[in-house]
Amino acid sequence: MKLEDKASKFCHGSKERAIARHEVREIEQRHTVDGPRQDVTLDEEDDVVIIYNRVPKTASTSFTNIAYDLCAKNKYHVLHINTTKNNPVMSLQDQVRFVKNVTSWKEMKPGFYHGHVSYLDFAKFGVKKKPIYINVIRDPIERLVSYYYFLRFGDDYRPGLRRRKQGDKKTFDECVAAGGSDCAPEKLWLQIPFFCGHSSECWNVGSRWALEQAKYNLINEYFLVGVTEELEDFIMLLEAALPRFFRGATELYRTGKKSHLRKTTEKKLPTKETIAKLQQSEIWKMENEFYEFALEQFQFVRAHAVREKDGELYILAQNFFYEKIYPKSN
Repeated sequence: MKLEDKASKFCHGSKERAIARHEVREIEQRHTVDGPRQDVTLDEEDDVVIIYNRVPKTASTSFTNIAYDLCAKNKYHVLHINTTKNNPVMSLQDQVRFVKNVTSWKEMKPGFYHGHVSYLDFAKFGVKKKPIYINVIRDPIERLVSYYYFLRFGDDYRPGLRRRKQGDKKTFDECVAAGGSDCAPEKLWLQIPFFCGHSSECWNVGSRWALEQAKYNLINEYFLVGVTEELEDFIMLLEAALPRFFRGATELYRTGKKSHLRKTTEKKLPTKETIAKLQQSEIWKMENEFYEFALEQFQFVRAHAVREKDGELYILAQNFFYEKIYPKSN
């Protein structure tokens, strides 16, 4: 990278951080104009934080844009977790800072945090009220193919931005045939560690323990995990279950602006031979096992939440009530 490019990149990053600090100060001033911060009290409905630790190339930008479009109307804050070089693993000290920010930053509640960060267990830090985790995952090979072309050609969301591998015209098929590093099976190992978390074993490629921990966290620590291939249904379930944040999301997704759609440019589908070669790897088998596990769980949740009529899905109304309430009131 040329010296002037480095300087430009540094200045751009510094400018972004300065703007972010200014925005935070403005919001805090609006919230504290009537009194000091420690006097801020929140209704239970507002004392909520959602963390979307988004996996790259899973339609995460499309989904996040819906949160941005709804935040003013539904009265919550959206904050991007911008880590240096998009590193999904935080240092121990940053973990402490992040947990403290998320739990005690009342001016930002209700809040929707999103970023390429692996799962972080808030209970380890003595937090009583944990945030609500949500996520979306994608067929592992489709995700890798999308990421491969994204690094070379970008997308229609920011078409003018120069990408890291821009100029490399080699197709994904050619990369796999040549045994290239950008399409190696090891590059599939991403969704499992994102759900596994900040333990070193999570990032040990091919770890069976990491796979099982990712499954455990998906079931026990995540409110809902959707799949890219059925994103609209994921949004519909979130709107039904968490209307404080997602009221109006389904209609917005169906009829909204083009900003909700982000498509990688120049993407070429891999051949059957390429797919078969990747599927021989143990890493693909594990990532695909996790994907199938997540898909089955999502479809289970959906089956108990909706009904189909004339090809359309409808959210079920409340299906329980209380009776035999004692002692009787006078």
